[in-house]
Amino acid sequence: MSCFRTLIIVIICLAAGGSAAAMRPEMVRVALFKGAETLRIDGDGVLLTDGRGEPLRVEMPLEVRRSGSGLSVNGKSVNRLVASAFSRISVNGKGYRALVEVSAADKGLLVVNELPLEEYLVGLINCEISSAWPIEAIKAQAVIARSYAVYQMQARRGQSYQLESSVMDQVYEGADVEDSRAAYGVRETAGEVLTYDGKTIQAFYHSNCAGHTESSKNVWGLSIPYLQGVPCRYCGESNPIRWELNLPMRKAEASLRGAGFQVAGLRELRVRGRNQSGRVQDVVAECSRGSVVIPAVAFRKALGYGTVKSTNFELRGGRDEVQVVGTGSGHGVGLCQWGAKGRANEGFDYREILSYYYPGVRLSGGYGR
Repeated sequence: MSCFRTLIIVIICLAAGGSAAAMRPEMVRVALFKGAETLRIDGDGVLLTDGRGEPLRVEMPLEVRRSGSGLSVNGKSVNRLVASAFSRISVNGKGYRALVEVSAADKGLLVVNELPLEEYLVGLINCEISSAWPIEAIKAQAVIARSYAVYQMQARRGQSYQLESSVMDQVYEGADVEDSRAAYGVRETAGEVLTYDGKTIQAFYHSNCAGHTESSKNVWGLSIPYLQGVPCRYCGESNPIRWELNLPMRKAEASLRGAGFQVAGLRELRVRGRNQSGRVQDVVAECSRGSVVIPAVAFRKALGYGTVKSTNFELRGGRDEVQVVGTGSGHGVGLCQWGAKGRANEGFDYREILSYYYPGVRLSGGYGR
């Protein structure tokens, strides 16, 4: 560990009211950018080191590029770049706390933000929900985001990062979106995670279930006791629950073929079967050489999660174009964020909200330990 990274950790301990010998805060490593071609890094009081932990003396702002197997920082070749600061580090115009690492990846640059887990959560709240929501919904979001992060930190221990800053894990945009209500929700639940059989759970969540959450078995083929579908009557009046799109058959064919399905000469798409939550099980593609059955979750992935917002949809239309009419948003597993908001508005506290969407779990302190 470099002397600068140690210094940052000492400052964090002192700011929390501890001593330099206090326990190191739980740290998380979040991939901010993967494959970036160039970066601009700026900030006040930023300490820079190279891949060997030696001080790097270059003027701010920094322009960072891939150079061979290493980096070019303002024209100076280094193996790796570590930037740390007491306040914020600006990366491509967004502020991040604690420490930022830049290294060469298979393609372009890999940028990782290493910071205390609790600070990561404060910067996450307004990316996943709104801090203007009822405080009990904010607390619930803090607990599930912490649980998800701790699970991934354990599963990906020793890897270059444990979380991505996108919908691949949890959306995180750094310190610029922090505010006092987000910080309060995180602070009031500090260290709390959801556990099942003594282990931190995979706390999956989604935007809007449109009336019934989904079983993990129907999405990923694995039945998890605390991820069974439950009725949800609190999200129906909030958020744009209904959506539709007109999908040209040529575009559908190209997307499905790109995902590996043999659908040459696609003529028709139709729904086949629904599960207990009302979501589509399969989509049948009628093609020039017969029928192809496509699982609905694979159909949604192939067309794009932002295009087909959930697997609760109907297919209408003819030979050249199909209309997709659906409800809800997301995979439907675990906590329904808009349902949690509705429950909080009705007076449920965050513990009641969490126990409903994750049956059989316990709320544990100290990161589940």
